[in-house]
Amino acid sequence: MSITAERKQVLIQEYATKQGDTGSPEVQVAVLSERIKNLTDHLKGHHKDNHSRRGLLVMVGQRRRLLDYLKGSSATRYDSLISRLGLRR
Repeated sequence: MSITAERKQVLIQEYATKQGDTGSPEVQVAVLSERIKNLTDHLKGHHKDNHSRRGLLVMVGQRRRLLDYLKGSSATRYDSLISRLGLRR
């Protein structure tokens, strides 16, 4: 259900804007998207797990806020990130 350390490092290297970058919106959105995907798969098999469902909604809201920030600061970075992650909107 959670993301492995190896997978997180791969995502950080793939979406980092510079060397050692772990806090940029692109990296944060990529890591959140991976966690959301894993939790969505978990909830397909455990549909009564309401505690995890609330955590999923919190993560989706956090990702939305980060994407809104990125869209306001740099529309080109936002568009490229959306297309790379395959997100709607």
